[in-house]
Amino acid sequence: MAGLTLVAGAAPGSARPAPVKHAVAQGYFGAVVSDTPESTQAGIDVLRRGGTAADAAVAVAATLGVTDPYVAGIGGGGFLVYYDARTHQVSTIDGRETTPAADGQNMFVDPATGKAYAFPTAVTSGLSVGVPGNLATWQRALQRWGRFSLADDLRPAEEVADRGFVVDATFQELTRENAARFAQFSSSAAQYLPGGQLPVVGSTMRNKDLADTYREIGRKGSGALYGGSIGRDLVDAVQHLPLAPGATLKPIPGPMQLSDLSSYQALDTAPTHVNYRGYDVYGMAPSSSGGITVGESLNILSNFDLKNMDRVQALHHYLESSRLAFADRNRYIGDSRYVSVPQQQLLSPQFAASRACLIDPNKAGTSPVAPGNPASPGSCASTTAASSSDQENHTNHFVVSDAFGNVVSYTNTIEELGGSGIVVPGRGFLLNNELTDFNFTPTQGSAPDPNLPAPGKRPRSSMSPTIVLQHGKPFLAVGSPGGSTIITTVLQILVNRIDFGMRLEDAIAAPRASQRNTAATTAEPAFIAAATTPGLQALGQTFTINDTSPLDPTIKIAPTIGVASGLEFKPGGRVIAAGEPSRRGGSAAAVVLTTCYCD
Repeated sequence: MAGLTLVAGAAPGSARPAPVKHAVAQGYFGAVVSDTPESTQAGIDVLRRGGTAADAAVAVAATLGVTDPYVAGIGGGGFLVYYDARTHQVSTIDGRETTPAADGQNMFVDPATGKAYAFPTAVTSGLSVGVPGNLATWQRALQRWGRFSLADDLRPAEEVADRGFVVDATFQELTRENAARFAQFSSSAAQYLPGGQLPVVGSTMRNKDLADTYREIGRKGSGALYGGSIGRDLVDAVQHLPLAPGATLKPIPGPMQLSDLSSYQALDTAPTHVNYRGYDVYGMAPSSSGGITVGESLNILSNFDLKNMDRVQALHHYLESSRLAFADRNRYIGDSRYVSVPQQQLLSPQFAASRACLIDPNKAGTSPVAPGNPASPGSCASTTAASSSDQENHTNHFVVSDAFGNVVSYTNTIEELGGSGIVVPGRGFLLNNELTDFNFTPTQGSAPDPNLPAPGKRPRSSMSPTIVLQHGKPFLAVGSPGGSTIITTVLQILVNRIDFGMRLEDAIAAPRASQRNTAATTAEPAFIAAATTPGLQALGQTFTINDTSPLDPTIKIAPTIGVASGLEFKPGGRVIAAGEPSRRGGSAAAVVLTTCYCD
């Protein structure tokens, strides 16, 4: 069988042994890279049946809700970028979660103290749950670009949920990081802590409730969630938290109503666009900050010849470009339906030049650097410095192409690893905590904060699904999870591939560093250990490693940044599908007709 290699010998009614993971594959007629082998295989199977990239994307996303449930599923939202081979156009769908109508600017302020809730308190609560957008995104993508029905594209995920999948060390570790939270909710513990213990590596994890939920959606359509019986169960879980007997947590319920679900819409939006060294780079506009911030960083770097710099100077400029772009992101970007985002000015070459001239080749900037003035970009002058905290950490990203030439780059999430921690009883999916991506209180001093909560508003995201065209044809599709580090991960991969000339698989595997207008740059240990780091430190760059959970500093996590996936399109229809060789257990890459597993 071309694509993923299946291991024979599964007993009837048991989980099939997981397909063998390959981080890199090459071939023809369509490709998928996702987090799990089951989700990648689901996409490949749909492509083989003649489905489009949109059909396969729905199958992949729904299956990730089974096999990668702590970062994916119908309880969350995301952003989809699509290249249509028929029209040669790039389009986007904003499936970001929205704030219930009963919430407002002070939703994360404790009325008893007048101060913001602690982040962990806000996360594990009904208050953090936004109206989910993933299912609406799937339905809209199929309306625009699909060949099959939603029911057809959900079927592979139903089958995996019914028969189960084999628990691996990565799934067990991610469960460990959430075990204390899951134990507080009867529905979450029942699904993910069998017998009150971590799932055993090699055991079978089934989710019959989710299989039934998908089947109900297949019969009744997405309205089963957006106003129907599934939606009623979701709202009940938000308002009346399913606490386990003996739970010590006293989480806060949320005010979501069924009307919030029935009024939800996934939005057709225009992509962001910049031209970087002859490549057309398309990304997500607000409510995501990803497209603008990646685009502004690239525009800043356009003022420098990175290819002919020594590597220390090139990396220094990479770090400084994102330091400056994040200052502008924090000051100006929010949900553009609620705040005026100067997108055109932020992405103008003139504004980028006014920011580029602030980069000192001999010295790192001191954060927080001040945002620029996109309305008057004629000089290097900056405004008053302000900062912003971004807490979103865990998402998933996958890429798909089909035999017709269509391409999907899709990032979706339930926000924190494990989302709010709440599985909807009887429905089998975790709810998001996306609303904690809002700033809890104003962060911009005397200037307006673009990312404060409001009824119906979408919290600012960093998700950066990206499609790059060369001479009007697909060249790359790339993206990553990782909260605000998504932006720098995508930026670094583009710099690695376009400026440094790395192969796509090497550009993804390379050690990462993420400068987001903070005093120290978050970096992976391998980046700090590299030969270039002493030179960067001599310029004043400082580095730190993040290896603890944002919800509990006593819980250790892997000190990695992102889990990227990408496609590169070669002459003659050949596609390189590349993912992670090791981060978070590695990616699963496959093509419909395989010429090479190259990892």
